[in-house]
Amino acid sequence: MEIDLTPRLANKVYGGDGGYYSAWSPSELPMLREGDIGAAKLSLQKDGFALPSYSDSARVAYVLQGNGVVGIVLPEKEEKVLPVKKGDAIALPFGVITWWYNKEDTEFVVLFLGDTKTAHKRGEFTDFYLNGSNGIFTGFSTEFVGRAWDLEESVVKTLVGNQTGKGIVKLGGATLPVPKKEHRDGMTLNCEEAPLDVDIKGGGRVVVLNTKNLPLVGEVGLGADLVRLDGSAMCSPGFSCDSALQVTYIVRGSGRVQVVGVDGKRVLETTIKAGNLFIVPRFFVVSKIADPEGLEWFSIITTPNPIFTHLAGSIGAWKALSPQVLEASFNVDSETEKLFRSKRTSDAIFFPPPPK
Repeated sequence: MEIDLTPRLANKVYGGDGGYYSAWSPSELPMLREGDIGAAKLSLQKDGFALPSYSDSARVAYVLQGNGVVGIVLPEKEEKVLPVKKGDAIALPFGVITWWYNKEDTEFVVLFLGDTKTAHKRGEFTDFYLNGSNGIFTGFSTEFVGRAWDLEESVVKTLVGNQTGKGIVKLGGATLPVPKKEHRDGMTLNCEEAPLDVDIKGGGRVVVLNTKNLPLVGEVGLGADLVRLDGSAMCSPGFSCDSALQVTYIVRGSGRVQVVGVDGKRVLETTIKAGNLFIVPRFFVVSKIADPEGLEWFSIITTPNPIFTHLAGSIGAWKALSPQVLEASFNVDSETEKLFRSKRTSDAIFFPPPPK
């Protein structure tokens, strides 16, 4: 059965004055369910506060826009309060409780991508809020809450009933903990400021998120990368050779993408733009060409230390094959094989646009 790989935009799930939560639906993007992947976005307006919650999935969070504050409580650990900004990637293992706050005028937007193999619904995150109208506190009877926290019934009713918001609220005059820069250590990596793993003049740049620069991703079981492709440049055709899925969110710009699958069939050929999410199945080959304004994307790969095979350039798989094998495979003479081999002699995975 063929699966629709068409890139999709997120749909708003809930929200209010403080902001909103949106997600990609497996019914519109079937590869989410097939690949056990969840994808969502949190958007907070000024003084927007996402109430404390935990998820049924391990995730990687990536700050798409603005500056904000996140509170993180790892199992049986003390709360860490981090200042976060555009470009920050944060690994969120199972059992982590988080809250998010925006005190700035600029909208604060965070992308969540993760593995839903153990989730209640395949291809979707389920969040469990600690309080609010849909919170765990609300579900227990006043007797159970009173016994658990040794509180009088009147206090319990106040705790359960005062917060009428659901998931996201707008704070008015509340004072939250001051974020500490030292709490960022080991918890987050800014992909826009980190050392480049690939830097091709006129082509593009890559920062890879793995267990070396952010060990916590090992607990999440995911790797990630931020790729910035220059105007009209191309990303070499390639595939994940360790059976991983590649989930790609377009951060900025636009361009074209082609994906080739089983039996050499082109299964996707389309234009991609900011806000789109698409998934490349295991072992399928993908290539992208940026429009003149460039193209930037953030991807997760369903292994903490991914390995890719590229087909073009001097490091490409075809160049590794002997001349005789290429001649026989393509059914061409030695001159054609030499011409093929003589092109793309650098070890680049990004190719600048051809000269005009």
